[in-house]
Amino acid sequence: MPTVNSSDELGRRDRKKLETRAALERAALTLVAERGLAQVTVEDIAGAVDVSSRTFFNYFPSKEDALIGRSPENEAELAGKLAAVPVSEPALQALRLVLRSVAELVQQEREQWLLRLRVLEQNPSLLPRLIAGNAEAERCLTAAVAERVGVDPAADGYPALVTAVASTAFRVAMIRWSAADGVPPLAGLLDEAFDRLAAGLPDPR
Repeated sequence: MPTVNSSDELGRRDRKKLETRAALERAALTLVAERGLAQVTVEDIAGAVDVSSRTFFNYFPSKEDALIGRSPENEAELAGKLAAVPVSEPALQALRLVLRSVAELVQQEREQWLLRLRVLEQNPSLLPRLIAGNAEAERCLTAAVAERVGVDPAADGYPALVTAVASTAFRVAMIRWSAADGVPPLAGLLDEAFDRLAAGLPDPR
């Protein structure tokens, strides 16, 4: 009988956790899209995945957090990717490369992300949580940009400005992608936004 080493067991355990988390997110989004936010409980979501409410709370503090879900990459991962881009690349281009990788991850989960965006649009009460999460990601990236370009973000507004501009480009691309039902690749829409920024945002002809 083959033996299983601890790293294999840990890998399986981690995959199982990720699968359970993703299943809870899908169930929450599907149920809220069908019934409305007020008509869905944590018990409903847990039951749809055949887990207990206690298990649900191991992953999410509330049903609202399950709807917003986890970003494709967390703040530390984004900062790490930014640090990995050669310093010869300007900060805006480095952010473009990082956010493009995020866009590709979103595209891989197209149906779930389109459903999430629809649920968010239908339930404005969720927006404060989403904005808070985005703000935390921007703060982390701002700090990483400041370190990259060697300035104090408290004294120089460049890191915050370039991060905000890049984040806005990503948000606009997501809005357009959702409106088009995910048909054009998100990365292509993001590239278009950054190309316009690089050109100085000339008026469209």
